[in-house]
Amino acid sequence: MQKKYLTSRLVLRPVNLHDAAFILELLNTKGWIQFIGDRKVNTTEDSRNYIQKIMANPHTLYWVARLEREHTSVGIISFIKRSYLEHWDIGFAFLPAFFGKGYARESAEKILQEMLKNPQHATILATTKVDNQSSIHLIEKIGFHFKKEMENETERLLLYSITAN
Repeated sequence: MQKKYLTSRLVLRPVNLHDAAFILELLNTKGWIQFIGDRKVNTTEDSRNYIQKIMANPHTLYWVARLEREHTSVGIISFIKRSYLEHWDIGFAFLPAFFGKGYARESAEKILQEMLKNPQHATILATTKVDNQSSIHLIEKIGFHFKKEMENETERLLLYSITAN
């Protein structure tokens, strides 16, 4: 069962169907579509279906990052075992209004710290498109090291890795 985590400013809790409106908004931001891809989530019902698929897949974990005091959802952290990667992959996406405030770093560091405690996750990966400079910056800032450039279907990705001490 997925756990809830706290940081100094955020509550990171597993995604649920009550997050449908937030997920709909996030998946339709320019950044999500440009750097992650259009998931064809155009209605609240599409969003509920998207969330249900996440919740049903044991290889896909999403935490919603919420401001602790305002109870406002600001982004997500994902932890996914992708078929084309040897280890689990951490990811993050935040609403544009909350860029540059340290929330993505705070959230990603907390999930990374917790996942690295598990011996099954002694190595964690992060991938990003080659032109996603803000993701590259954050991935490196939280301790990942560049491993290689790779192809996935039709896109080039940068692969980063971190290993538990």
